[in-house]
Amino acid sequence: MPAPRRPLEGVRIVAVEQYGAGPHGAMQLADLGAEIIKVENGSDGGDVGRHVKHPNERTPPGDSLFFQAFNRNKRSIVLDLKSTDGQTAFRRLAATADAVFNNLRGDIPDRLGLNYDSLKAINPRLVCVHLSAYGRTGDRAAWPGYDFLMQAECGYLSVTGEKGGPPSRMGLSIVDLSTGLQAAIAMVSGIVGARTTGMGGDYDVSLYDVAMTNLCYVSAWHMTLGETVGRELRSAHPNLVPSQLYKTQDSWIFLMCNKEKFWPVLCRKLGRPDLAADDRFRTFQGRLAHRDLLTDLLDDALSGKTTDAWMALFAGEVPAAPVYDVGRALDSPFSQTTGQIIELETPGGQTVKTIGPGVRQPGLPPRAEAAPALAADQQAVLGSLGYTADEAEALLKAAGG
Repeated sequence: MPAPRRPLEGVRIVAVEQYGAGPHGAMQLADLGAEIIKVENGSDGGDVGRHVKHPNERTPPGDSLFFQAFNRNKRSIVLDLKSTDGQTAFRRLAATADAVFNNLRGDIPDRLGLNYDSLKAINPRLVCVHLSAYGRTGDRAAWPGYDFLMQAECGYLSVTGEKGGPPSRMGLSIVDLSTGLQAAIAMVSGIVGARTTGMGGDYDVSLYDVAMTNLCYVSAWHMTLGETVGRELRSAHPNLVPSQLYKTQDSWIFLMCNKEKFWPVLCRKLGRPDLAADDRFRTFQGRLAHRDLLTDLLDDALSGKTTDAWMALFAGEVPAAPVYDVGRALDSPFSQTTGQIIELETPGGQTVKTIGPGVRQPGLPPRAEAAPALAADQQAVLGSLGYTADEAEALLKAAGG
């Protein structure tokens, strides 16, 4: 029986990427076996993420825990894409690749020759994926943009936080992470299509488009019914009850009886089967109409035990979750059993513990190679293209590396 093989082994992606969204997307494919060659700008010290440090970390210059979290399983070279020699090397590399990926400002990729029209003559099957703030066309192509700005403009702050409180952003960079995932889908889909048709092309993903896409059913309610969702007390679902935070003896618990079958089970576990029999609470519509009353009743019942005690009692029969901070979430007994926590040995010799990929691959542990030092693969990658060691070093120095 052949040894297990990662599904994207043999796929080469050249990534002109930095910071969060782009590197996150490419890393998903690296985790699945793709060769990701980061092309960095040496004069700026490489990917800006190398220099984003927590005040308490002691990583060496040119590396950071932030960078490690977004760039495992990749390779690094340094080229000056504004120079003739840098462009020549880049095009030779693109000729060997399945995809060229970038997350530059929308007006830059075409200027740097990262688009399909500029590269199709050397590789007609090349897939060019562009991740930008607002796209490569339109009035905002040259605008910089970031996750929190998208959350503000696309309505996220209006639906996050407590009703009556100030607008609140989501605590994680959800738009960056979502856009990176969409870019990964675009790359894989484009490569599959190119292998079928022999023709690549340009695929565009923007923070703004993905932020809007994530509005999903909320957008359908507004554009079809004229209904605009806002914040609810206790982080409640807008129309399913009970589906919100409730008080326990020592903290909080989130209950989500998002199917009718869970409601009587919850009532039985609470020792209040009478609530399930109450005509006011028999249906979602009835419970929504009496949500405030039901919140008081459930708070009262849940206050008799701790959150941990209720979780043990519900034990998968009632959809429920404790409310943890990030530290407790990462240290929880269940998180220690999933196999998702990985350790990386960085180029500087530091052991970094982090969360690994979300995709489980049959017969294989998570791929866990640390993010590379700047230009760590300069000689190997350029040597494979026919450059001598001196020529590869000259390109590195010319690019400020």
